[in-house]
Amino acid sequence: MDTKPFTIDGFLYAVPTPGTCPGTAQFEVISSPTDDPEDDTVFSCTTEEPRIAYALLTEIQPGDLLHVSGTLVQPSDTGEAAQLTVDALEVLAAAPARALQEMVLDRYGDYVVVFDADTDAVPVFTALGQWVGMAESPDAIGTLIEIHERVNGGDA
Repeated sequence: MDTKPFTIDGFLYAVPTPGTCPGTAQFEVISSPTDDPEDDTVFSCTTEEPRIAYALLTEIQPGDLLHVSGTLVQPSDTGEAAQLTVDALEVLAAAPARALQEMVLDRYGDYVVVFDADTDAVPVFTALGQWVGMAESPDAIGTLIEIHERVNGGDA
C-alpha cells in the first residue's frame, strides 16, 4: 500500500463513531475543489489520537468545517476506498445552528449519549470514546450502562 502525507479542508459528513479501541474515532469528511456537488469527495477517516477522538465524539458536530492532516493510505485493490489516518485536526468554522438542533449530546456520569430526533435508538459510549452499545430507546440507556459496568468492573 502506498502512503503519503495529506491535508484537506472539508465538512464533517456525519456523526463520528467510536473506533475499535478506546481513545479512537471514525468519521467522514466531505471535500470539494469546486462548489459543484459532482466534485465532492468523501474521505473515510480514523484517528488514534485520544484528544482528537474525544473532541470528535463530544464537541464537533456534523457540518463543522475542519482542517485535517494525516497519512493517506491508498488501497492495493482499486475497489477499496482510501483511508486517512488523522493526527491533526482544527475546527475552521462551526456548523449552522440548524444542524445542532437535530442532535443532542448528553452525559450520564462517565457516559455520553447522542439523541437524534429522527430515531428512538440512542448510541452510548464512555466519555473516553469506548463504544458501549445502542440503546433501543431513551428508557433503555440506564439498563445498557448497568450491564456495561457489571461486565467491565464498575467504572467507565
